[in-house]
Amino acid sequence: MSDKYKTHESDKAYFITMTTVGWVDIFTRKNHKLAIVDSLKYCQENKGLEIYGWVLMHSHLHLLCRAAGGFRLSDILRDFKKYTSKKIVKQIEEEPESRREWLLPLLQK
Repeated sequence: MSDKYKTHESDKAYFITMTTVGWVDIFTRKNHKLAIVDSLKYCQENKGLEIYGWVLMHSHLHLLCRAAGGFRLSDILRDFKKYTSKKIVKQIEEEPESRREWLLPLLQK
């Protein structure tokens, strides 16, 4: 990965965009949106994430944020993405989802 896409200065705010695999419209379901919101709140309360603005689109998330309290933004984002991706896959597997048949193989790649 190029250095231009890495966070180097912990005291700076960054504009971050996170996308779904293949830009699939995952965040059209309320339960998936709430998984993102709950995870962001957890990171704010427990991992030093300071959020100045954010928007959740159908296939991606924009954040204007920084890490505080000695935390590293890259670590926070890694944990956020790992947790929320597993949570959303579990929701797709266990809750009513009309797109399950083609979504799960795509997300497992």
